[in-house]
Amino acid sequence: MKNLIKIKNLSKNFGPLKAVRNISFSLNEGEILGFLGPNGAGKTTTMRMITGFLKPTEGEVIISGLKITDHPENCKKLIGYVAEGSPLYEEMTALDFLKFSAQVRKIEKHLLDKSLDNVITLLNLENVLFQKIDTLSKGYKRRIGLAQAIIHDPEILILDEPTDGLDPNQKNDVRRLIRKLGKKKAVIISTHILEEVNAICNRAMIIANGQILIDDNPSNILKKSDTYNCIYLSVEEKSATELKNEIAEKRISNGAIVKNNFCIVKTNNSKTTKKNIDNFLKKNNFTLKHYSIGSGSLEEVFRRLTGNE
Repeated sequence: MKNLIKIKNLSKNFGPLKAVRNISFSLNEGEILGFLGPNGAGKTTTMRMITGFLKPTEGEVIISGLKITDHPENCKKLIGYVAEGSPLYEEMTALDFLKFSAQVRKIEKHLLDKSLDNVITLLNLENVLFQKIDTLSKGYKRRIGLAQAIIHDPEILILDEPTDGLDPNQKNDVRRLIRKLGKKKAVIISTHILEEVNAICNRAMIIANGQILIDDNPSNILKKSDTYNCIYLSVEEKSATELKNEIAEKRISNGAIVKNNFCIVKTNNSKTTKKNIDNFLKKNNFTLKHYSIGSGSLEEVFRRLTGNE
């Protein structure tokens, strides 16, 4: 698997403010990294250093084996970037802007039509090509922002809040496209939408105060949630509080809580606890209204790690 991004001891200071503090990670072809963190965590600053828009205070950004400070043009040829808010030249038509983007990327004339056709088809832009960008919906503006980022078929995509402000259908379209592109590229997505990580990413990183707190695949991060593998219970005969109290009295589990009208029993991944709960329900002939096993909450892990609980 080809390594496309390597970050070594990267830091960025703005005067006394330490925006990014000595972070290191690498990203390979086929990896889609969800870059998570509260406002001011250092996500956008890190992405701008990776793309070469900001010079690090310390550390190195290596793009496909090349230091971006030593080979900025060669490195930037390999990167497609959608900045936060997807800024565009709104007085241009969609087609003129894409042609301009292709020229900036120095796409050769004999490849220009094919490059344009590819992104126009991929992002379904046929119906808006001759409209001025400032007349388009936010959804189409996002598509055009993505189109300019991939028009040169880069190996790396850096996407800062790519679905912010889109309606559910538009978000689904963009997510589907990112999953498709991510099969052969390295992708970094900064997002505040935690469900997006589960929907798109095969790797997630949480940062706060400019430092990496966790870096793993989303399924492993979910296992760190307090509700992972918990049993969610509701019965006809008792309220959630009564059920919790009885479970505690009979010493089936001391880790039961009540939330959203459910009795939630923490199992600590113990098969014995699950078996005891099942026997308890059968012995009392309770009529189940609800029984499920918790899959964990990325939001809960995020809040706990970043100190927002």
